[in-house]
Amino acid sequence: MHTIEPYYGWRNLYVASEDSRSPFFGYQNSEVSFTDQIYNFVIHPQWDNIGSESLFLKVLYVDYANGFAFLELFGEWNDLINNDIQTLKRDVVEVMVGEGVNKFILIGENLLNFHTGQDYEDYYDEWQEDLEEGWIAVLNMREHILDEMSRYGVDHYLVMGGKLNDLSWRTRHPKQVFKQIDELVTKRLDW
Repeated sequence: MHTIEPYYGWRNLYVASEDSRSPFFGYQNSEVSFTDQIYNFVIHPQWDNIGSESLFLKVLYVDYANGFAFLELFGEWNDLINNDIQTLKRDVVEVMVGEGVNKFILIGENLLNFHTGQDYEDYYDEWQEDLEEGWIAVLNMREHILDEMSRYGVDHYLVMGGKLNDLSWRTRHPKQVFKQIDELVTKRLDW
């Protein structure tokens, strides 16, 4: 797990630790030391710690003028043990919503597992309500994670599956990727 790094192709466009409006402003990742781990496995030091034992992320890009953000997830999203949705919502999402972000793109290629239950539905509901005209889209999640999200009704709050689960995004500018995702999400929500 220590070799899985966050995507760096947009680093010339945006760095969360240098953005005074970001929840990670001033955050310093080690360049050489493995400081975090998930269970007994050390992880690459460039992932940002959100205060969860199993879920880490990297804010890849934020466009405040258009109100969208790309967040790459890593590890295990575990609401049952760590209440990760509460941590993500309170410590990351609320800061970004306060800065005008109302469209979240969660990249799930490096998310290995997802666990939730009925008791955590309120946080997803609250997140969706905070977005007003916005949405939360999920890209490229593993099939078993999509199944788990659907089983517990999380898919009522997140736009996921279909073309969003096989979207090539790394070779394009984030604004181009956002435009494609926005069109896909808008078609689904209008339907």
